[in-house]
Amino acid sequence: MANRQALRELQTRLAERLQIARTQGVAASWLAVEAGARKYLFPLSQSGEIFPWVSTQPVPYTQAWFAGVANLRGGLFGVVDLASYVSGQSPTPKNELARSETRLVALNSALQVNCALLIDKLAGLRNQAAFNDFSEKAADAPDYFGNQYVDLHGASWQEINLQLLAQQADFLTIGA
Repeated sequence: MANRQALRELQTRLAERLQIARTQGVAASWLAVEAGARKYLFPLSQSGEIFPWVSTQPVPYTQAWFAGVANLRGGLFGVVDLASYVSGQSPTPKNELARSETRLVALNSALQVNCALLIDKLAGLRNQAAFNDFSEKAADAPDYFGNQYVDLHGASWQEINLQLLAQQADFLTIGA
């Protein structure tokens, strides 16, 4: 008899949790990073492993934003300077102190692009509760830009859809 009662209680709790999940939905989660003077949000489902800075092997005759290739855990990854790519300007040289915070964020392997984004600083994880306002992307914004969010401190964060970024023709064409 006790087993039946325990089973009923378990079923009731599961039904309540399912109902809550249906009504509240799944909260978005992002990896927050800084690159250049801007703050970005990468969807966690599209982000891969995070690596400390390693020197890259330059590749001749490539775009200025393409930092070269790096060996990350035995895999060969193209490294893209995110701030330079988004702004369309040449990368700014970094001193030793700035390099200590620099990270490489690999794209999720499901995207099937061996690429890592060079960012200046990790800012942690964020979910919807970290923001009090958002606006949809501007009409002239790149396809891979998502919504723009404003956090509780008034800072603006630009969401980047890494899957769309990895499909951009100019992102895939590194040749100068």
